[in-house]
Amino acid sequence: MKLPRFGVEEWLNTYEKEASHDIAGVSISALTLDDLFALTGEDQQAFFRALGQKKMDYGWIEGSPEFKAEVAKGYHHTCSDQILQTNGATGANLLAIYALIEPGDHVISLYPTYQQLYDIPKSLGADVSYWEVKEELNWLPDLDDLRQLVRPETKMICINNANNPFGSLMDGAFLEELVSIAREVGAYILSDEVYPSFDPDMTVPAIVDLYEKGISVNSLSKSLSLPGIRVGWIASNLEVTAILRDYRDYTLICAGVFDDFLASYALQHKEAILKRNQKILSDNLAVLENWLFKEEKASAILPKKVSTSFVKLAVDEPIESFCIRLLKEEGVLLVPGSRFGIEGHVRLGYCGDKQILEEALEKVSKVLNRL
Repeated sequence: MKLPRFGVEEWLNTYEKEASHDIAGVSISALTLDDLFALTGEDQQAFFRALGQKKMDYGWIEGSPEFKAEVAKGYHHTCSDQILQTNGATGANLLAIYALIEPGDHVISLYPTYQQLYDIPKSLGADVSYWEVKEELNWLPDLDDLRQLVRPETKMICINNANNPFGSLMDGAFLEELVSIAREVGAYILSDEVYPSFDPDMTVPAIVDLYEKGISVNSLSKSLSLPGIRVGWIASNLEVTAILRDYRDYTLICAGVFDDFLASYALQHKEAILKRNQKILSDNLAVLENWLFKEEKASAILPKKVSTSFVKLAVDEPIESFCIRLLKEEGVLLVPGSRFGIEGHVRLGYCGDKQILEEALEKVSKVLNRL
């Protein structure tokens, strides 16, 4: 099993500590515990008293009943028995691919997208076909292209909805057609769903609610602003859950008593967190839109209120060189699009601190206009 370097993570690991203005990350501004309890309006000390009574043993191996019940509420046709807790969404993606894909299997992956979804199947000896997104389709792929790629023996189709780095969303009608294609050959659909849309007019169902062989992956890292506890999950049918359960024993054992307890609490109060995050996203998106309007050397197909954006920059040098220049000269960190295989673009996370965003965008303009 041989894996290439993880392009985005390698970039962030190398450079993020140098940045004074980090707009590379695509989570929504991380919560402190004080922030969380201010949102819920509940007694922080009561939470810690309850936590203090818990033994720091292995806890609930698959996730506590409270955790699994709260997660199941987020789906329409899923019960607690169909939920498995994982080490973030990255752990969930790894588990699903590791458990279901064997050497020689045919896998179709959205491309570009989160690197796990195509490089892990490759490392296991799968034959991976790329279902490429198209700029002219607002960074969505073409379903007719998928029809050309799919084979009678196709084992799995991997998607990231909304897509990282583009923020492009497959809506309900698109997903229904995708399901009909997968169903014809009996392929699983693995859907990484960590980036929701905060657009009230968007309807984006979970794949597990649409398809009997759909596998939905999610976590608390993006929409619920708690990446630090590294808790995610998989929702799938009972047959797949049974398979994953056996493989999970090799990859995780458990997430941890404290992480589970805090994750369960956050899920119980997710509406308060989502309300806070919707405001952050809306306010900061207005800042980004205003900058794009004024900055002649930048343009973007903006997502429908998703926390990541993919911005085109008019520069006459490799985009990675520009991003290093921007970091060294102005302290601003972006992810070069080359880390996703696309030149001339950057991934820009706009859902952090609003003042940092405003200052960072001014600094990007400075460097663009010095070139």
